[in-house]
Amino acid sequence: MPNITYEGVTYDRATCTLGTCPLALANVRYVPSLGGNATYLVLFIILFAAQCFLGIKHRTWGFMGGMLGGLMLEIIGYGARIGMHYNPFNTDCFFAYLITLTIGPAFLTASIYLCLARIVVVYGTNLSHFQPRFYTITFVACDVISLVLQAAGGAIAAGSTKNATMGENIMLGGLSFQVFSLILFCLLCAEFGWRVYSAAAWKHNPAFAAVTNSRRFKLFLLALAVATILIIVRSVFRVAELEDGFTSSIANNEGLFMALEGPMIIIAVGALTVSHPGYAFNGEWNELTWSFRAVNTGSCRGL
Repeated sequence: MPNITYEGVTYDRATCTLGTCPLALANVRYVPSLGGNATYLVLFIILFAAQCFLGIKHRTWGFMGGMLGGLMLEIIGYGARIGMHYNPFNTDCFFAYLITLTIGPAFLTASIYLCLARIVVVYGTNLSHFQPRFYTITFVACDVISLVLQAAGGAIAAGSTKNATMGENIMLGGLSFQVFSLILFCLLCAEFGWRVYSAAAWKHNPAFAAVTNSRRFKLFLLALAVATILIIVRSVFRVAELEDGFTSSIANNEGLFMALEGPMIIIAVGALTVSHPGYAFNGEWNELTWSFRAVNTGSCRGL
């Protein structure tokens, strides 16, 4: 890491500490809160354990995989921010936090996308413009594109100072695409919801009437909507944060970060833990899947 001159004094960035270098030279222009980040870390560990337990109990393998992947990245990210509390000049901790907390929600949205196909099946595929597999394939593909862009951008930014701007722009592109995908997902959900609401009751799938009429399924739909909206809010914030680079005022405002990053994800995952799809679908999650050849509401196993 090259030396840097600040206010007429040259510093070795590689050996900087709070005792030897001004905070203005740190990776962020504040000392991350130990209490706040530790609290988020503990909450994410609790949510990880809860999602693991519920996923195994209800055999919601695909949903559990996305949730656990996202939560593990959140745990790593907040662990890295605790490391930054002790040394905000530590570049390894900075990029560990930046990359993991940027890409983590992409795994969570993958789990959310898996839910829509099953919702279509229980209400009736005849009420949807698209087959259930269309929703899963389309939005999971969008999620993968977003994830690859964000991860690649983070890796480029971490690899070389001279490529930091290019890495930031690639990450920004990935985040922007994630926001676009989530908004499109919301629009298709709203369109399908309207078709369900306006359709005569006899057009609904009678095989799952007990599921769709249950209070816990309706609470699950509310939780899914809340989680999606909160992740959109968080992603819009991260787009604004990265738009002007790592040195922007938004990127160095811990108050905004602590309000619009961690809590949005904690509440989103918390909602989908309390109203877990395993409960909502009355144990039918693993039956309500599809294959690439045909929709199957019987014994097909999958995501």
